[in-house]
Amino acid sequence: MILMEILKNKKLVWNLGKNDFKKRFAGSYLGIVWAFVQPVITILVYWFVFAKALPTPALKAKGGTDVPYVLWLTAGMVPWFFFSEAISSGTNALLEYTYLVKKVVFKIEILPLVKMMSAMFVHLFFVAFTIVFYTVSHYYPTIYAVQMLYYSLAMMVLSAGIIYFTSAVVVFFRDLAQMVNIVLQVLVWMTPIMWNLDNMVSSGAVGRRLLFLLKLNPMYYIVSGYRDSLINHIWFWERGSINIYFWGVSLLLFIFGSWVFKKLQPHFADVL
Repeated sequence: MILMEILKNKKLVWNLGKNDFKKRFAGSYLGIVWAFVQPVITILVYWFVFAKALPTPALKAKGGTDVPYVLWLTAGMVPWFFFSEAISSGTNALLEYTYLVKKVVFKIEILPLVKMMSAMFVHLFFVAFTIVFYTVSHYYPTIYAVQMLYYSLAMMVLSAGIIYFTSAVVVFFRDLAQMVNIVLQVLVWMTPIMWNLDNMVSSGAVGRRLLFLLKLNPMYYIVSGYRDSLINHIWFWERGSINIYFWGVSLLLFIFGSWVFKKLQPHFADVL
């Protein structure tokens, strides 16, 4: 069972993830600094476009507190950076580590998670960066910020299920990697990251049916959770049925992804 292999080899996953993270920037003068520069620049670009070039008023958080758009945006972008990086790089894990796949004694079940662990190092930095950013902006994090760890874990479970499926299928259908990147580009706009879904519903820009469809996206739960932790000050268990929906979808994706991976695993070495 894949879950048992993960637990038995958790130390190896950690070490390989750390090495993968370092290897990505080996040879460049600034090294791992580049891992953090691009996300920061992305946030600044979106902030300029939506808050400056296109005038956007401060967004109302729960309780009527005015929150600067850049803070609201950052809370949504931080989990998305991890998710998109984990999915895109995890999809190509077996293709990148072909030499390990062909080793009979190596537990290749852990390779997709190596990429996810590599992305997690950057994510943890940005969680800390976000807390500092809020603090210097005089929006001091409260005890609710602790639950970002819960949402990070939830996002890892969601990502793992998807990665196991895509990393296995891409070995036989290489075009899937490009398709995944396109889906991620579309999904970032279908997740309430750059725009406030509640405001659009109240203004009539989004109908109730479309709202329901958008909330079917599991990343809606994660992004909203990060904002609940930093802005709205809502505990995750107060979200009711959406918790059940998210974990039901995530666990089903993990079970299905793991099953597909195990079914195709005997053929990986032959194809690669």
